[in-house]
Amino acid sequence: MTFSVQGLPVARGIAIGRAVLVASSRADVAHYFIEPANVDAEIERVRAGRNAVVDEIHRLQQSVSQMGPKDAPHELTALLDVHLMLLQDEMLVSGVKHWITNRLYNAEWALTTQLEVIARQFDEMEDEYLRERKADLEQVVERILRYMKGVALPITPPTTPHRKTQQDLLLDDTVDVPLVLIAHDLSPADMLQFKQSVFAGFVTDVGGKTSHTAIVARSLDIPAVVGARSASQLVRQDDWVIIDGDAGVMIVDPSAIILAEYGFKQRQGQLERERLTRLRHTPAITMDGQKVELLANIEMPEDAAGAIKAGAVGVGLFRSEFLFMGRTGKLPDEEEQYQAYRRAVEGMRGLPVTIRTVDIGADKPLDKSQKDGTSLNPALGLRAIRWSLNDPAMFLTQLRAILRAAAHGQVNLLIPMLAHASEIRQTLSLIDFARAELDNRGVPYGPVKLGAMIEIPAAALMLKLFLKHFDFLSIGTNDLIQYTLAIDRADEAVAHLYDPLHPAVLRLVADTIAECNAQGKGVSVCGEMAGDASHTRLLLGLGLRSFSMHPAQILAVKQEVLRSDTSRLQPWAQRVIESDDPASVLSA
Repeated sequence: MTFSVQGLPVARGIAIGRAVLVASSRADVAHYFIEPANVDAEIERVRAGRNAVVDEIHRLQQSVSQMGPKDAPHELTALLDVHLMLLQDEMLVSGVKHWITNRLYNAEWALTTQLEVIARQFDEMEDEYLRERKADLEQVVERILRYMKGVALPITPPTTPHRKTQQDLLLDDTVDVPLVLIAHDLSPADMLQFKQSVFAGFVTDVGGKTSHTAIVARSLDIPAVVGARSASQLVRQDDWVIIDGDAGVMIVDPSAIILAEYGFKQRQGQLERERLTRLRHTPAITMDGQKVELLANIEMPEDAAGAIKAGAVGVGLFRSEFLFMGRTGKLPDEEEQYQAYRRAVEGMRGLPVTIRTVDIGADKPLDKSQKDGTSLNPALGLRAIRWSLNDPAMFLTQLRAILRAAAHGQVNLLIPMLAHASEIRQTLSLIDFARAELDNRGVPYGPVKLGAMIEIPAAALMLKLFLKHFDFLSIGTNDLIQYTLAIDRADEAVAHLYDPLHPAVLRLVADTIAECNAQGKGVSVCGEMAGDASHTRLLLGLGLRSFSMHPAQILAVKQEVLRSDTSRLQPWAQRVIESDDPASVLSA
């Protein structure tokens, strides 16, 4: 019987194939008490499982190092490093020993209990990417459990014979039939095997748009749906499955008519992608001659190559916090940061690179020396520039590294989450101090343009003050929407109220763009709105000429730019933002 499961669309396209199931090994973990005499033996069982996973990741890292960037995207390499660090995390190790020694839990029970303890801390984090690192921790535990059970390789093609159905009339079963992967979640190690296999797409029960599965799926440019909840429990091994990565839907056991329809969509999608690639080197200029900057958002220096390949004319947002993640008590020093920023700058071959200072909060487990307590509301707590100003030594280290990297190309320095005049003064003072330190050391550095993120309504309401001190502004629509509408993006109960087309949000965005244009200052949008082609014409009509997005979104947005006439869009855009129901005007 045909049925569908709704999830989150994270990687575009259509995949059609037979299901390969990867079940969760935590579903049948044994729970029992052990004898005191067996404590050491249980601890050794966990240690042996952990060491086996460490060895496996070392082997994978070695094999990745021998591959080219096409076969082993840097996201996969970085995520393997994160898993290795989690395996060696003292909180995990000591916690498991505690449950075995003091509570006499068996090894598996102790391991999953400590997982739940740490997972609760991840759930309380504000930053979406870091919150979803809980999935990495779960996968680390998952792989340890597999080794303890003697199941080392979780991904294997099904051995059951093909079931001849009416769908086989549409998919020739005499040739290799595509396989799609259905799992509770996928680890980076799983993803490496995935990349080397014949899987055409995947669906996971858990995950979000910034989860590692979503990141890797986008880098591999394969259809994927995450957050599909009970998908792995509803699908049977060898079922025919359609993955609609555009709509975030999985269809199981489709009828011949549905299969034919999606087969047509799949072919159309492939033709559309091929057509879009022809725009890669076409300048982004509107029909009435307006030049538009299409920039890339990147997380690691190695992303620069993908940005160039996608036709980006620069980096509009380098999320430097990715360099800080997965640390166990020691943050990256000045030299390490400098080398990373330099690689990004040189990788962009003379094009500008905007580096945002670390967007991290004290509630993030980056440094064990940090306070263990949690904020009652992390979204409103010590995060981003507040965290940096609270730790001037760390902030100065990063500022010096960025200034030094600016000697190798065009660098813009972007400050997140500013809201107070006092924060602006402190930040500018520290930037001057960082320059003075480099002067005293005789270390060369380059000029930078200074920018501020507009992601707090207070900042959007005091633009004239901001523009006295900054060369450009970057609108972070994700947080601006969250703070304007008082919506916690992580709370599923209110997620439906998260609306980028809310009149209040659009007014703040429009006013920011207008004020920057009036003063001749640069302005860009670097949130999800920038990469959503359905919003491109509205933003163009509001006067935006600089968009920053994931490289995979650039060509679709460029197509909208090339088809647009801003002289006609301007009065229409004003009607949209003045409407009580902008979404209806936009769709009309």
